[in-house]
Amino acid sequence: MIIDFSFILVVAALVTGVVWGVYALGVQPQRTRGLAAGEAAPAEPVLVEYARSFFPIILIVLVVRSFIFEPFRIPSDSMMPTLLDGDFIFVSKYSYGLKLPVVNTKVVPVGDPERGDVVVFRLPSDPSVNYIKRLVGLPGDRISVRNDQLFINGERIPVEFNGTYEKEDYFGAQLGLERLGDVAHTVMYIPGREAADFDGVVPAGHYYFMGDNRDNSRDSRFPEVGFVPEGNLVGKAVRIWLNVKLPSGPVLWSRIGDAIN
Repeated sequence: MIIDFSFILVVAALVTGVVWGVYALGVQPQRTRGLAAGEAAPAEPVLVEYARSFFPIILIVLVVRSFIFEPFRIPSDSMMPTLLDGDFIFVSKYSYGLKLPVVNTKVVPVGDPERGDVVVFRLPSDPSVNYIKRLVGLPGDRISVRNDQLFINGERIPVEFNGTYEKEDYFGAQLGLERLGDVAHTVMYIPGREAADFDGVVPAGHYYFMGDNRDNSRDSRFPEVGFVPEGNLVGKAVRIWLNVKLPSGPVLWSRIGDAIN
């Protein structure tokens, strides 16, 4: 069990719900009868007033974050140029099935991850840490990476080089169009940076991920990430709702509302 914001919401909803429920079912009827009989009734306790006010709000936030959308912030550049450091994104929590908060047990199967999806997952070596990468390998796939060239089940995945990156710290990096299934997306390669090679078969119930910034991404090519169990998947990244580099960076208004492909 991971003690995170979802855990805090569950505890808060439980506590406020119990306080409000006990008062409403046990004390409030007696108070109402006393008022009807003309008796002076004590004021509603402050704790109960707060519980009654906050319980519906906490419950709505919990349901939305657990089963519909959860916001995340991109803290690194491993998914450039698709996602930038400072992007705030929405992650669809229902794309791969509805899971109970905290325990992360799937209760309603909805869909399966597809090759090319941009996915938030809990790091296998430290489940308290969330990563975001692109899904490259499905269960049973043989994945090979040699000199930055990706092979899936022996088939070379072509990259159409179409320009260079001309902003910030990656000026001059090569950009290329890659297709994974039905998804076309841009990947980036850093000249002179040593590539990380890999070769292996994705086990059943696991997935293989890579960052779009291929030469600056800690992903499934590295032991601390490796193959990611299905139970560690948080959801599919779907849209950018804000971009600002904290603590004092400018807002990139042009990225607001962009779909994540």
